[in-house]
Amino acid sequence: MAETADERQNLGLLCFYPHRALEARLLAELAAVGFDNITPAQGRIAARIAPGGTRLTALAEQALVTKQTAGHLVDQLERAGYVRRVPDPTDARARLVQMADRGLEVVAVARRVEAEVEAEWTAHLGEEAAAQLRVALERLREITDPYR
Repeated sequence: MAETADERQNLGLLCFYPHRALEARLLAELAAVGFDNITPAQGRIAARIAPGGTRLTALAEQALVTKQTAGHLVDQLERAGYVRRVPDPTDARARLVQMADRGLEVVAVARRVEAEVEAEWTAHLGEEAAAQLRVALERLREITDPYR
């Protein structure tokens, strides 16, 4: 029996479900290897930190949270040893948030889990469908991600 338009999930939700599953798996694996104090909100902020560092205002904007919320989350990450604040070399008045060594350890675990999940999804969908999905999502990113 075919779905009606009212029963069909919108594309946004269909993209969200796998993202949520990946995020839950990632946080569970981090906890299993000893990084058990990272919340989803902290992870969403940390995921936006560029290799050279990112200003707090940019983190807030990209995560769609207030500067105060981003500051609170960065404070928590800093106390836990995952990030550090350093002077911005382009503006002496500004600070950058950078990954600390402990944060880089988390990034390494995250990359491993992401690769495992992507391999599982590819096995489930098949190589061709997974490649087509990647192309379609990369094309959607062109019109949906102002930070790419």
